[in-house]
Amino acid sequence: MADQTDRPVVDLRSDTVTRPTAQMRAAMAAADVGDDVYAEDPTVNALEAEVAALFGHEAALWAPTGSMANQIALQLLVPPAHELLCDADAHVVTYEVGAAAAYGGVSSRTWSAVGADIDPDTIAAMIRPDGYHAVPTRAIAVEQTHNRGGGGVVPLATLRALRGIADRAGVALHCDGARIWHAHVADGVPLRTYGELFDTLSVCLSKGLGAPAGSVIVGSAERMARARVIRKRMGGGLRQVGVLAAAGRYALEHHVGRLADDHARAARLAEAIAPFGVLAGPVRTNIVPLDLSKSPLDAAGVAAAARAEGVLVSVLGPYIGRLVTHHDVDDAGIDHAIEVLTRVLRG
Repeated sequence: MADQTDRPVVDLRSDTVTRPTAQMRAAMAAADVGDDVYAEDPTVNALEAEVAALFGHEAALWAPTGSMANQIALQLLVPPAHELLCDADAHVVTYEVGAAAAYGGVSSRTWSAVGADIDPDTIAAMIRPDGYHAVPTRAIAVEQTHNRGGGGVVPLATLRALRGIADRAGVALHCDGARIWHAHVADGVPLRTYGELFDTLSVCLSKGLGAPAGSVIVGSAERMARARVIRKRMGGGLRQVGVLAAAGRYALEHHVGRLADDHARAARLAEAIAPFGVLAGPVRTNIVPLDLSKSPLDAAGVAAAARAEGVLVSVLGPYIGRLVTHHDVDDAGIDHAIEVLTRVLRG
């Protein structure tokens, strides 16, 4: 992809813009396939077994998108007209177009958006038990890493506290783990350790890992049997989907460890633009959050000026932007982005 001057474009809008590598495409082309609606695709079955084992759960189920994976998990945990607790910036209530209510009849209530800096006591105080003419809480959802929280990593101690709170209250705990691989690399927490804390997890293969599509829901065998029915109801029952599962398997084998490179490149970006006072928070993983509210520029203006010089920036609000490093942006790309963004922010 190039602009009119044939300058390579550095796309920092999202880690979903990556393209499969030649090696991943070869794995996809060679995939052994079957009909996954009949649970007869050997590559899908192998991927599901692999991911379930990574997180220490009985079973897993492939889904075409992260949003579908999350919404299937929520329907497993929260009956219609019952309540989900999550934060106000959570992906499940911000970027999934009201699916929890539309598909699952789930009522949601949120705590103030604090990214990864969750206060377990605040959440404990929000849980509503059965009775008292109130909607009872059935599940808590947390996001790891936190997208709108600038890629923040929820500390393991916080997650363990939430597990204890959920157990005492008799509610379930779900992890939107779209970028949990980043948390694993950044903090060194084993995936199985994360897995043992949650009743269900959704983990994405196309954010950061470079697969073209696919997420995996993880949980008990009983829940995954029900998840298969919900997936079919939501239109996610695909046939010879092993070609996509093969991309996921390749990504798990080859692209998890290299996420540390993305973290280092994000840190370089953050260090370069920090003097302009536009960083919205610390940078722990591959997301650099921008807050331009104290700048003479707005997010759309920064994005337009950067685009004119071959750098793409995500606009999340009038004064909120985001830079995301990923597999398709190398050190030279970061050098170019730094050159352009410092010039744009300098005005």
